[in-house]
Amino acid sequence: MSNDSKVYVSYNQIKDTVERYRINEEFKPDLMIAIGGGGFIPARILRTFLKRQNNKNIPIQAIGLSLYEELFVSTESEQAKNDSALAKLGNQVIKTQWLQFGPPVVTTLLGKNILIVDEVDDTRTTLAYAIQELTKDIDELKKKFILEYPGKDVPATRLAVFVLHNKIKEKRMEIPDESIVNGGRYWAAKEVPDRWIVYPWESTDIEEHTEKSLISN
Repeated sequence: MSNDSKVYVSYNQIKDTVERYRINEEFKPDLMIAIGGGGFIPARILRTFLKRQNNKNIPIQAIGLSLYEELFVSTESEQAKNDSALAKLGNQVIKTQWLQFGPPVVTTLLGKNILIVDEVDDTRTTLAYAIQELTKDIDELKKKFILEYPGKDVPATRLAVFVLHNKIKEKRMEIPDESIVNGGRYWAAKEVPDRWIVYPWESTDIEEHTEKSLISN
């Protein structure tokens, strides 16, 4: 792949992109979950602007996922294809770091607006897996809540997604929780062609990287 096919993005460009988003107007996050390592810095930048809007620091928790190999899906119907792929995700994506429940870390996800943050929505494989596994955690916490507090309503929990860039391409997976998309809780700061995006945290020479970002954009 030649340098012409790469898009360089600077810290200033990312800051300007994130600053424009008024997520608090539609979804007030109580917790951000950053998918490492690409989601760490975008989540931290986003927290600065969310604090300006609601005057509180939003906790950031980290999860680590590693895409193991190419995802193979057979030629079935679209729905069956997606179900088959979801079943295989556990073998394709490896958890390298996950949430721990109970003090002094995350005590519960119930009753929270949870914003999942990553740098790019590329094939959507790791993003779909993260939502799938977090939904499982939430379901388990609901079961425990019902046992501990019989008769009480389970606090509503909502998931949302924020990515810096969404690549315009066919995705290997769809987001398993349809309410995220249909409820308007998926935000991509920029829709971009399917090109190699080079982020500043991947560079060892920030000045050179910034110069390239001005040319490639």
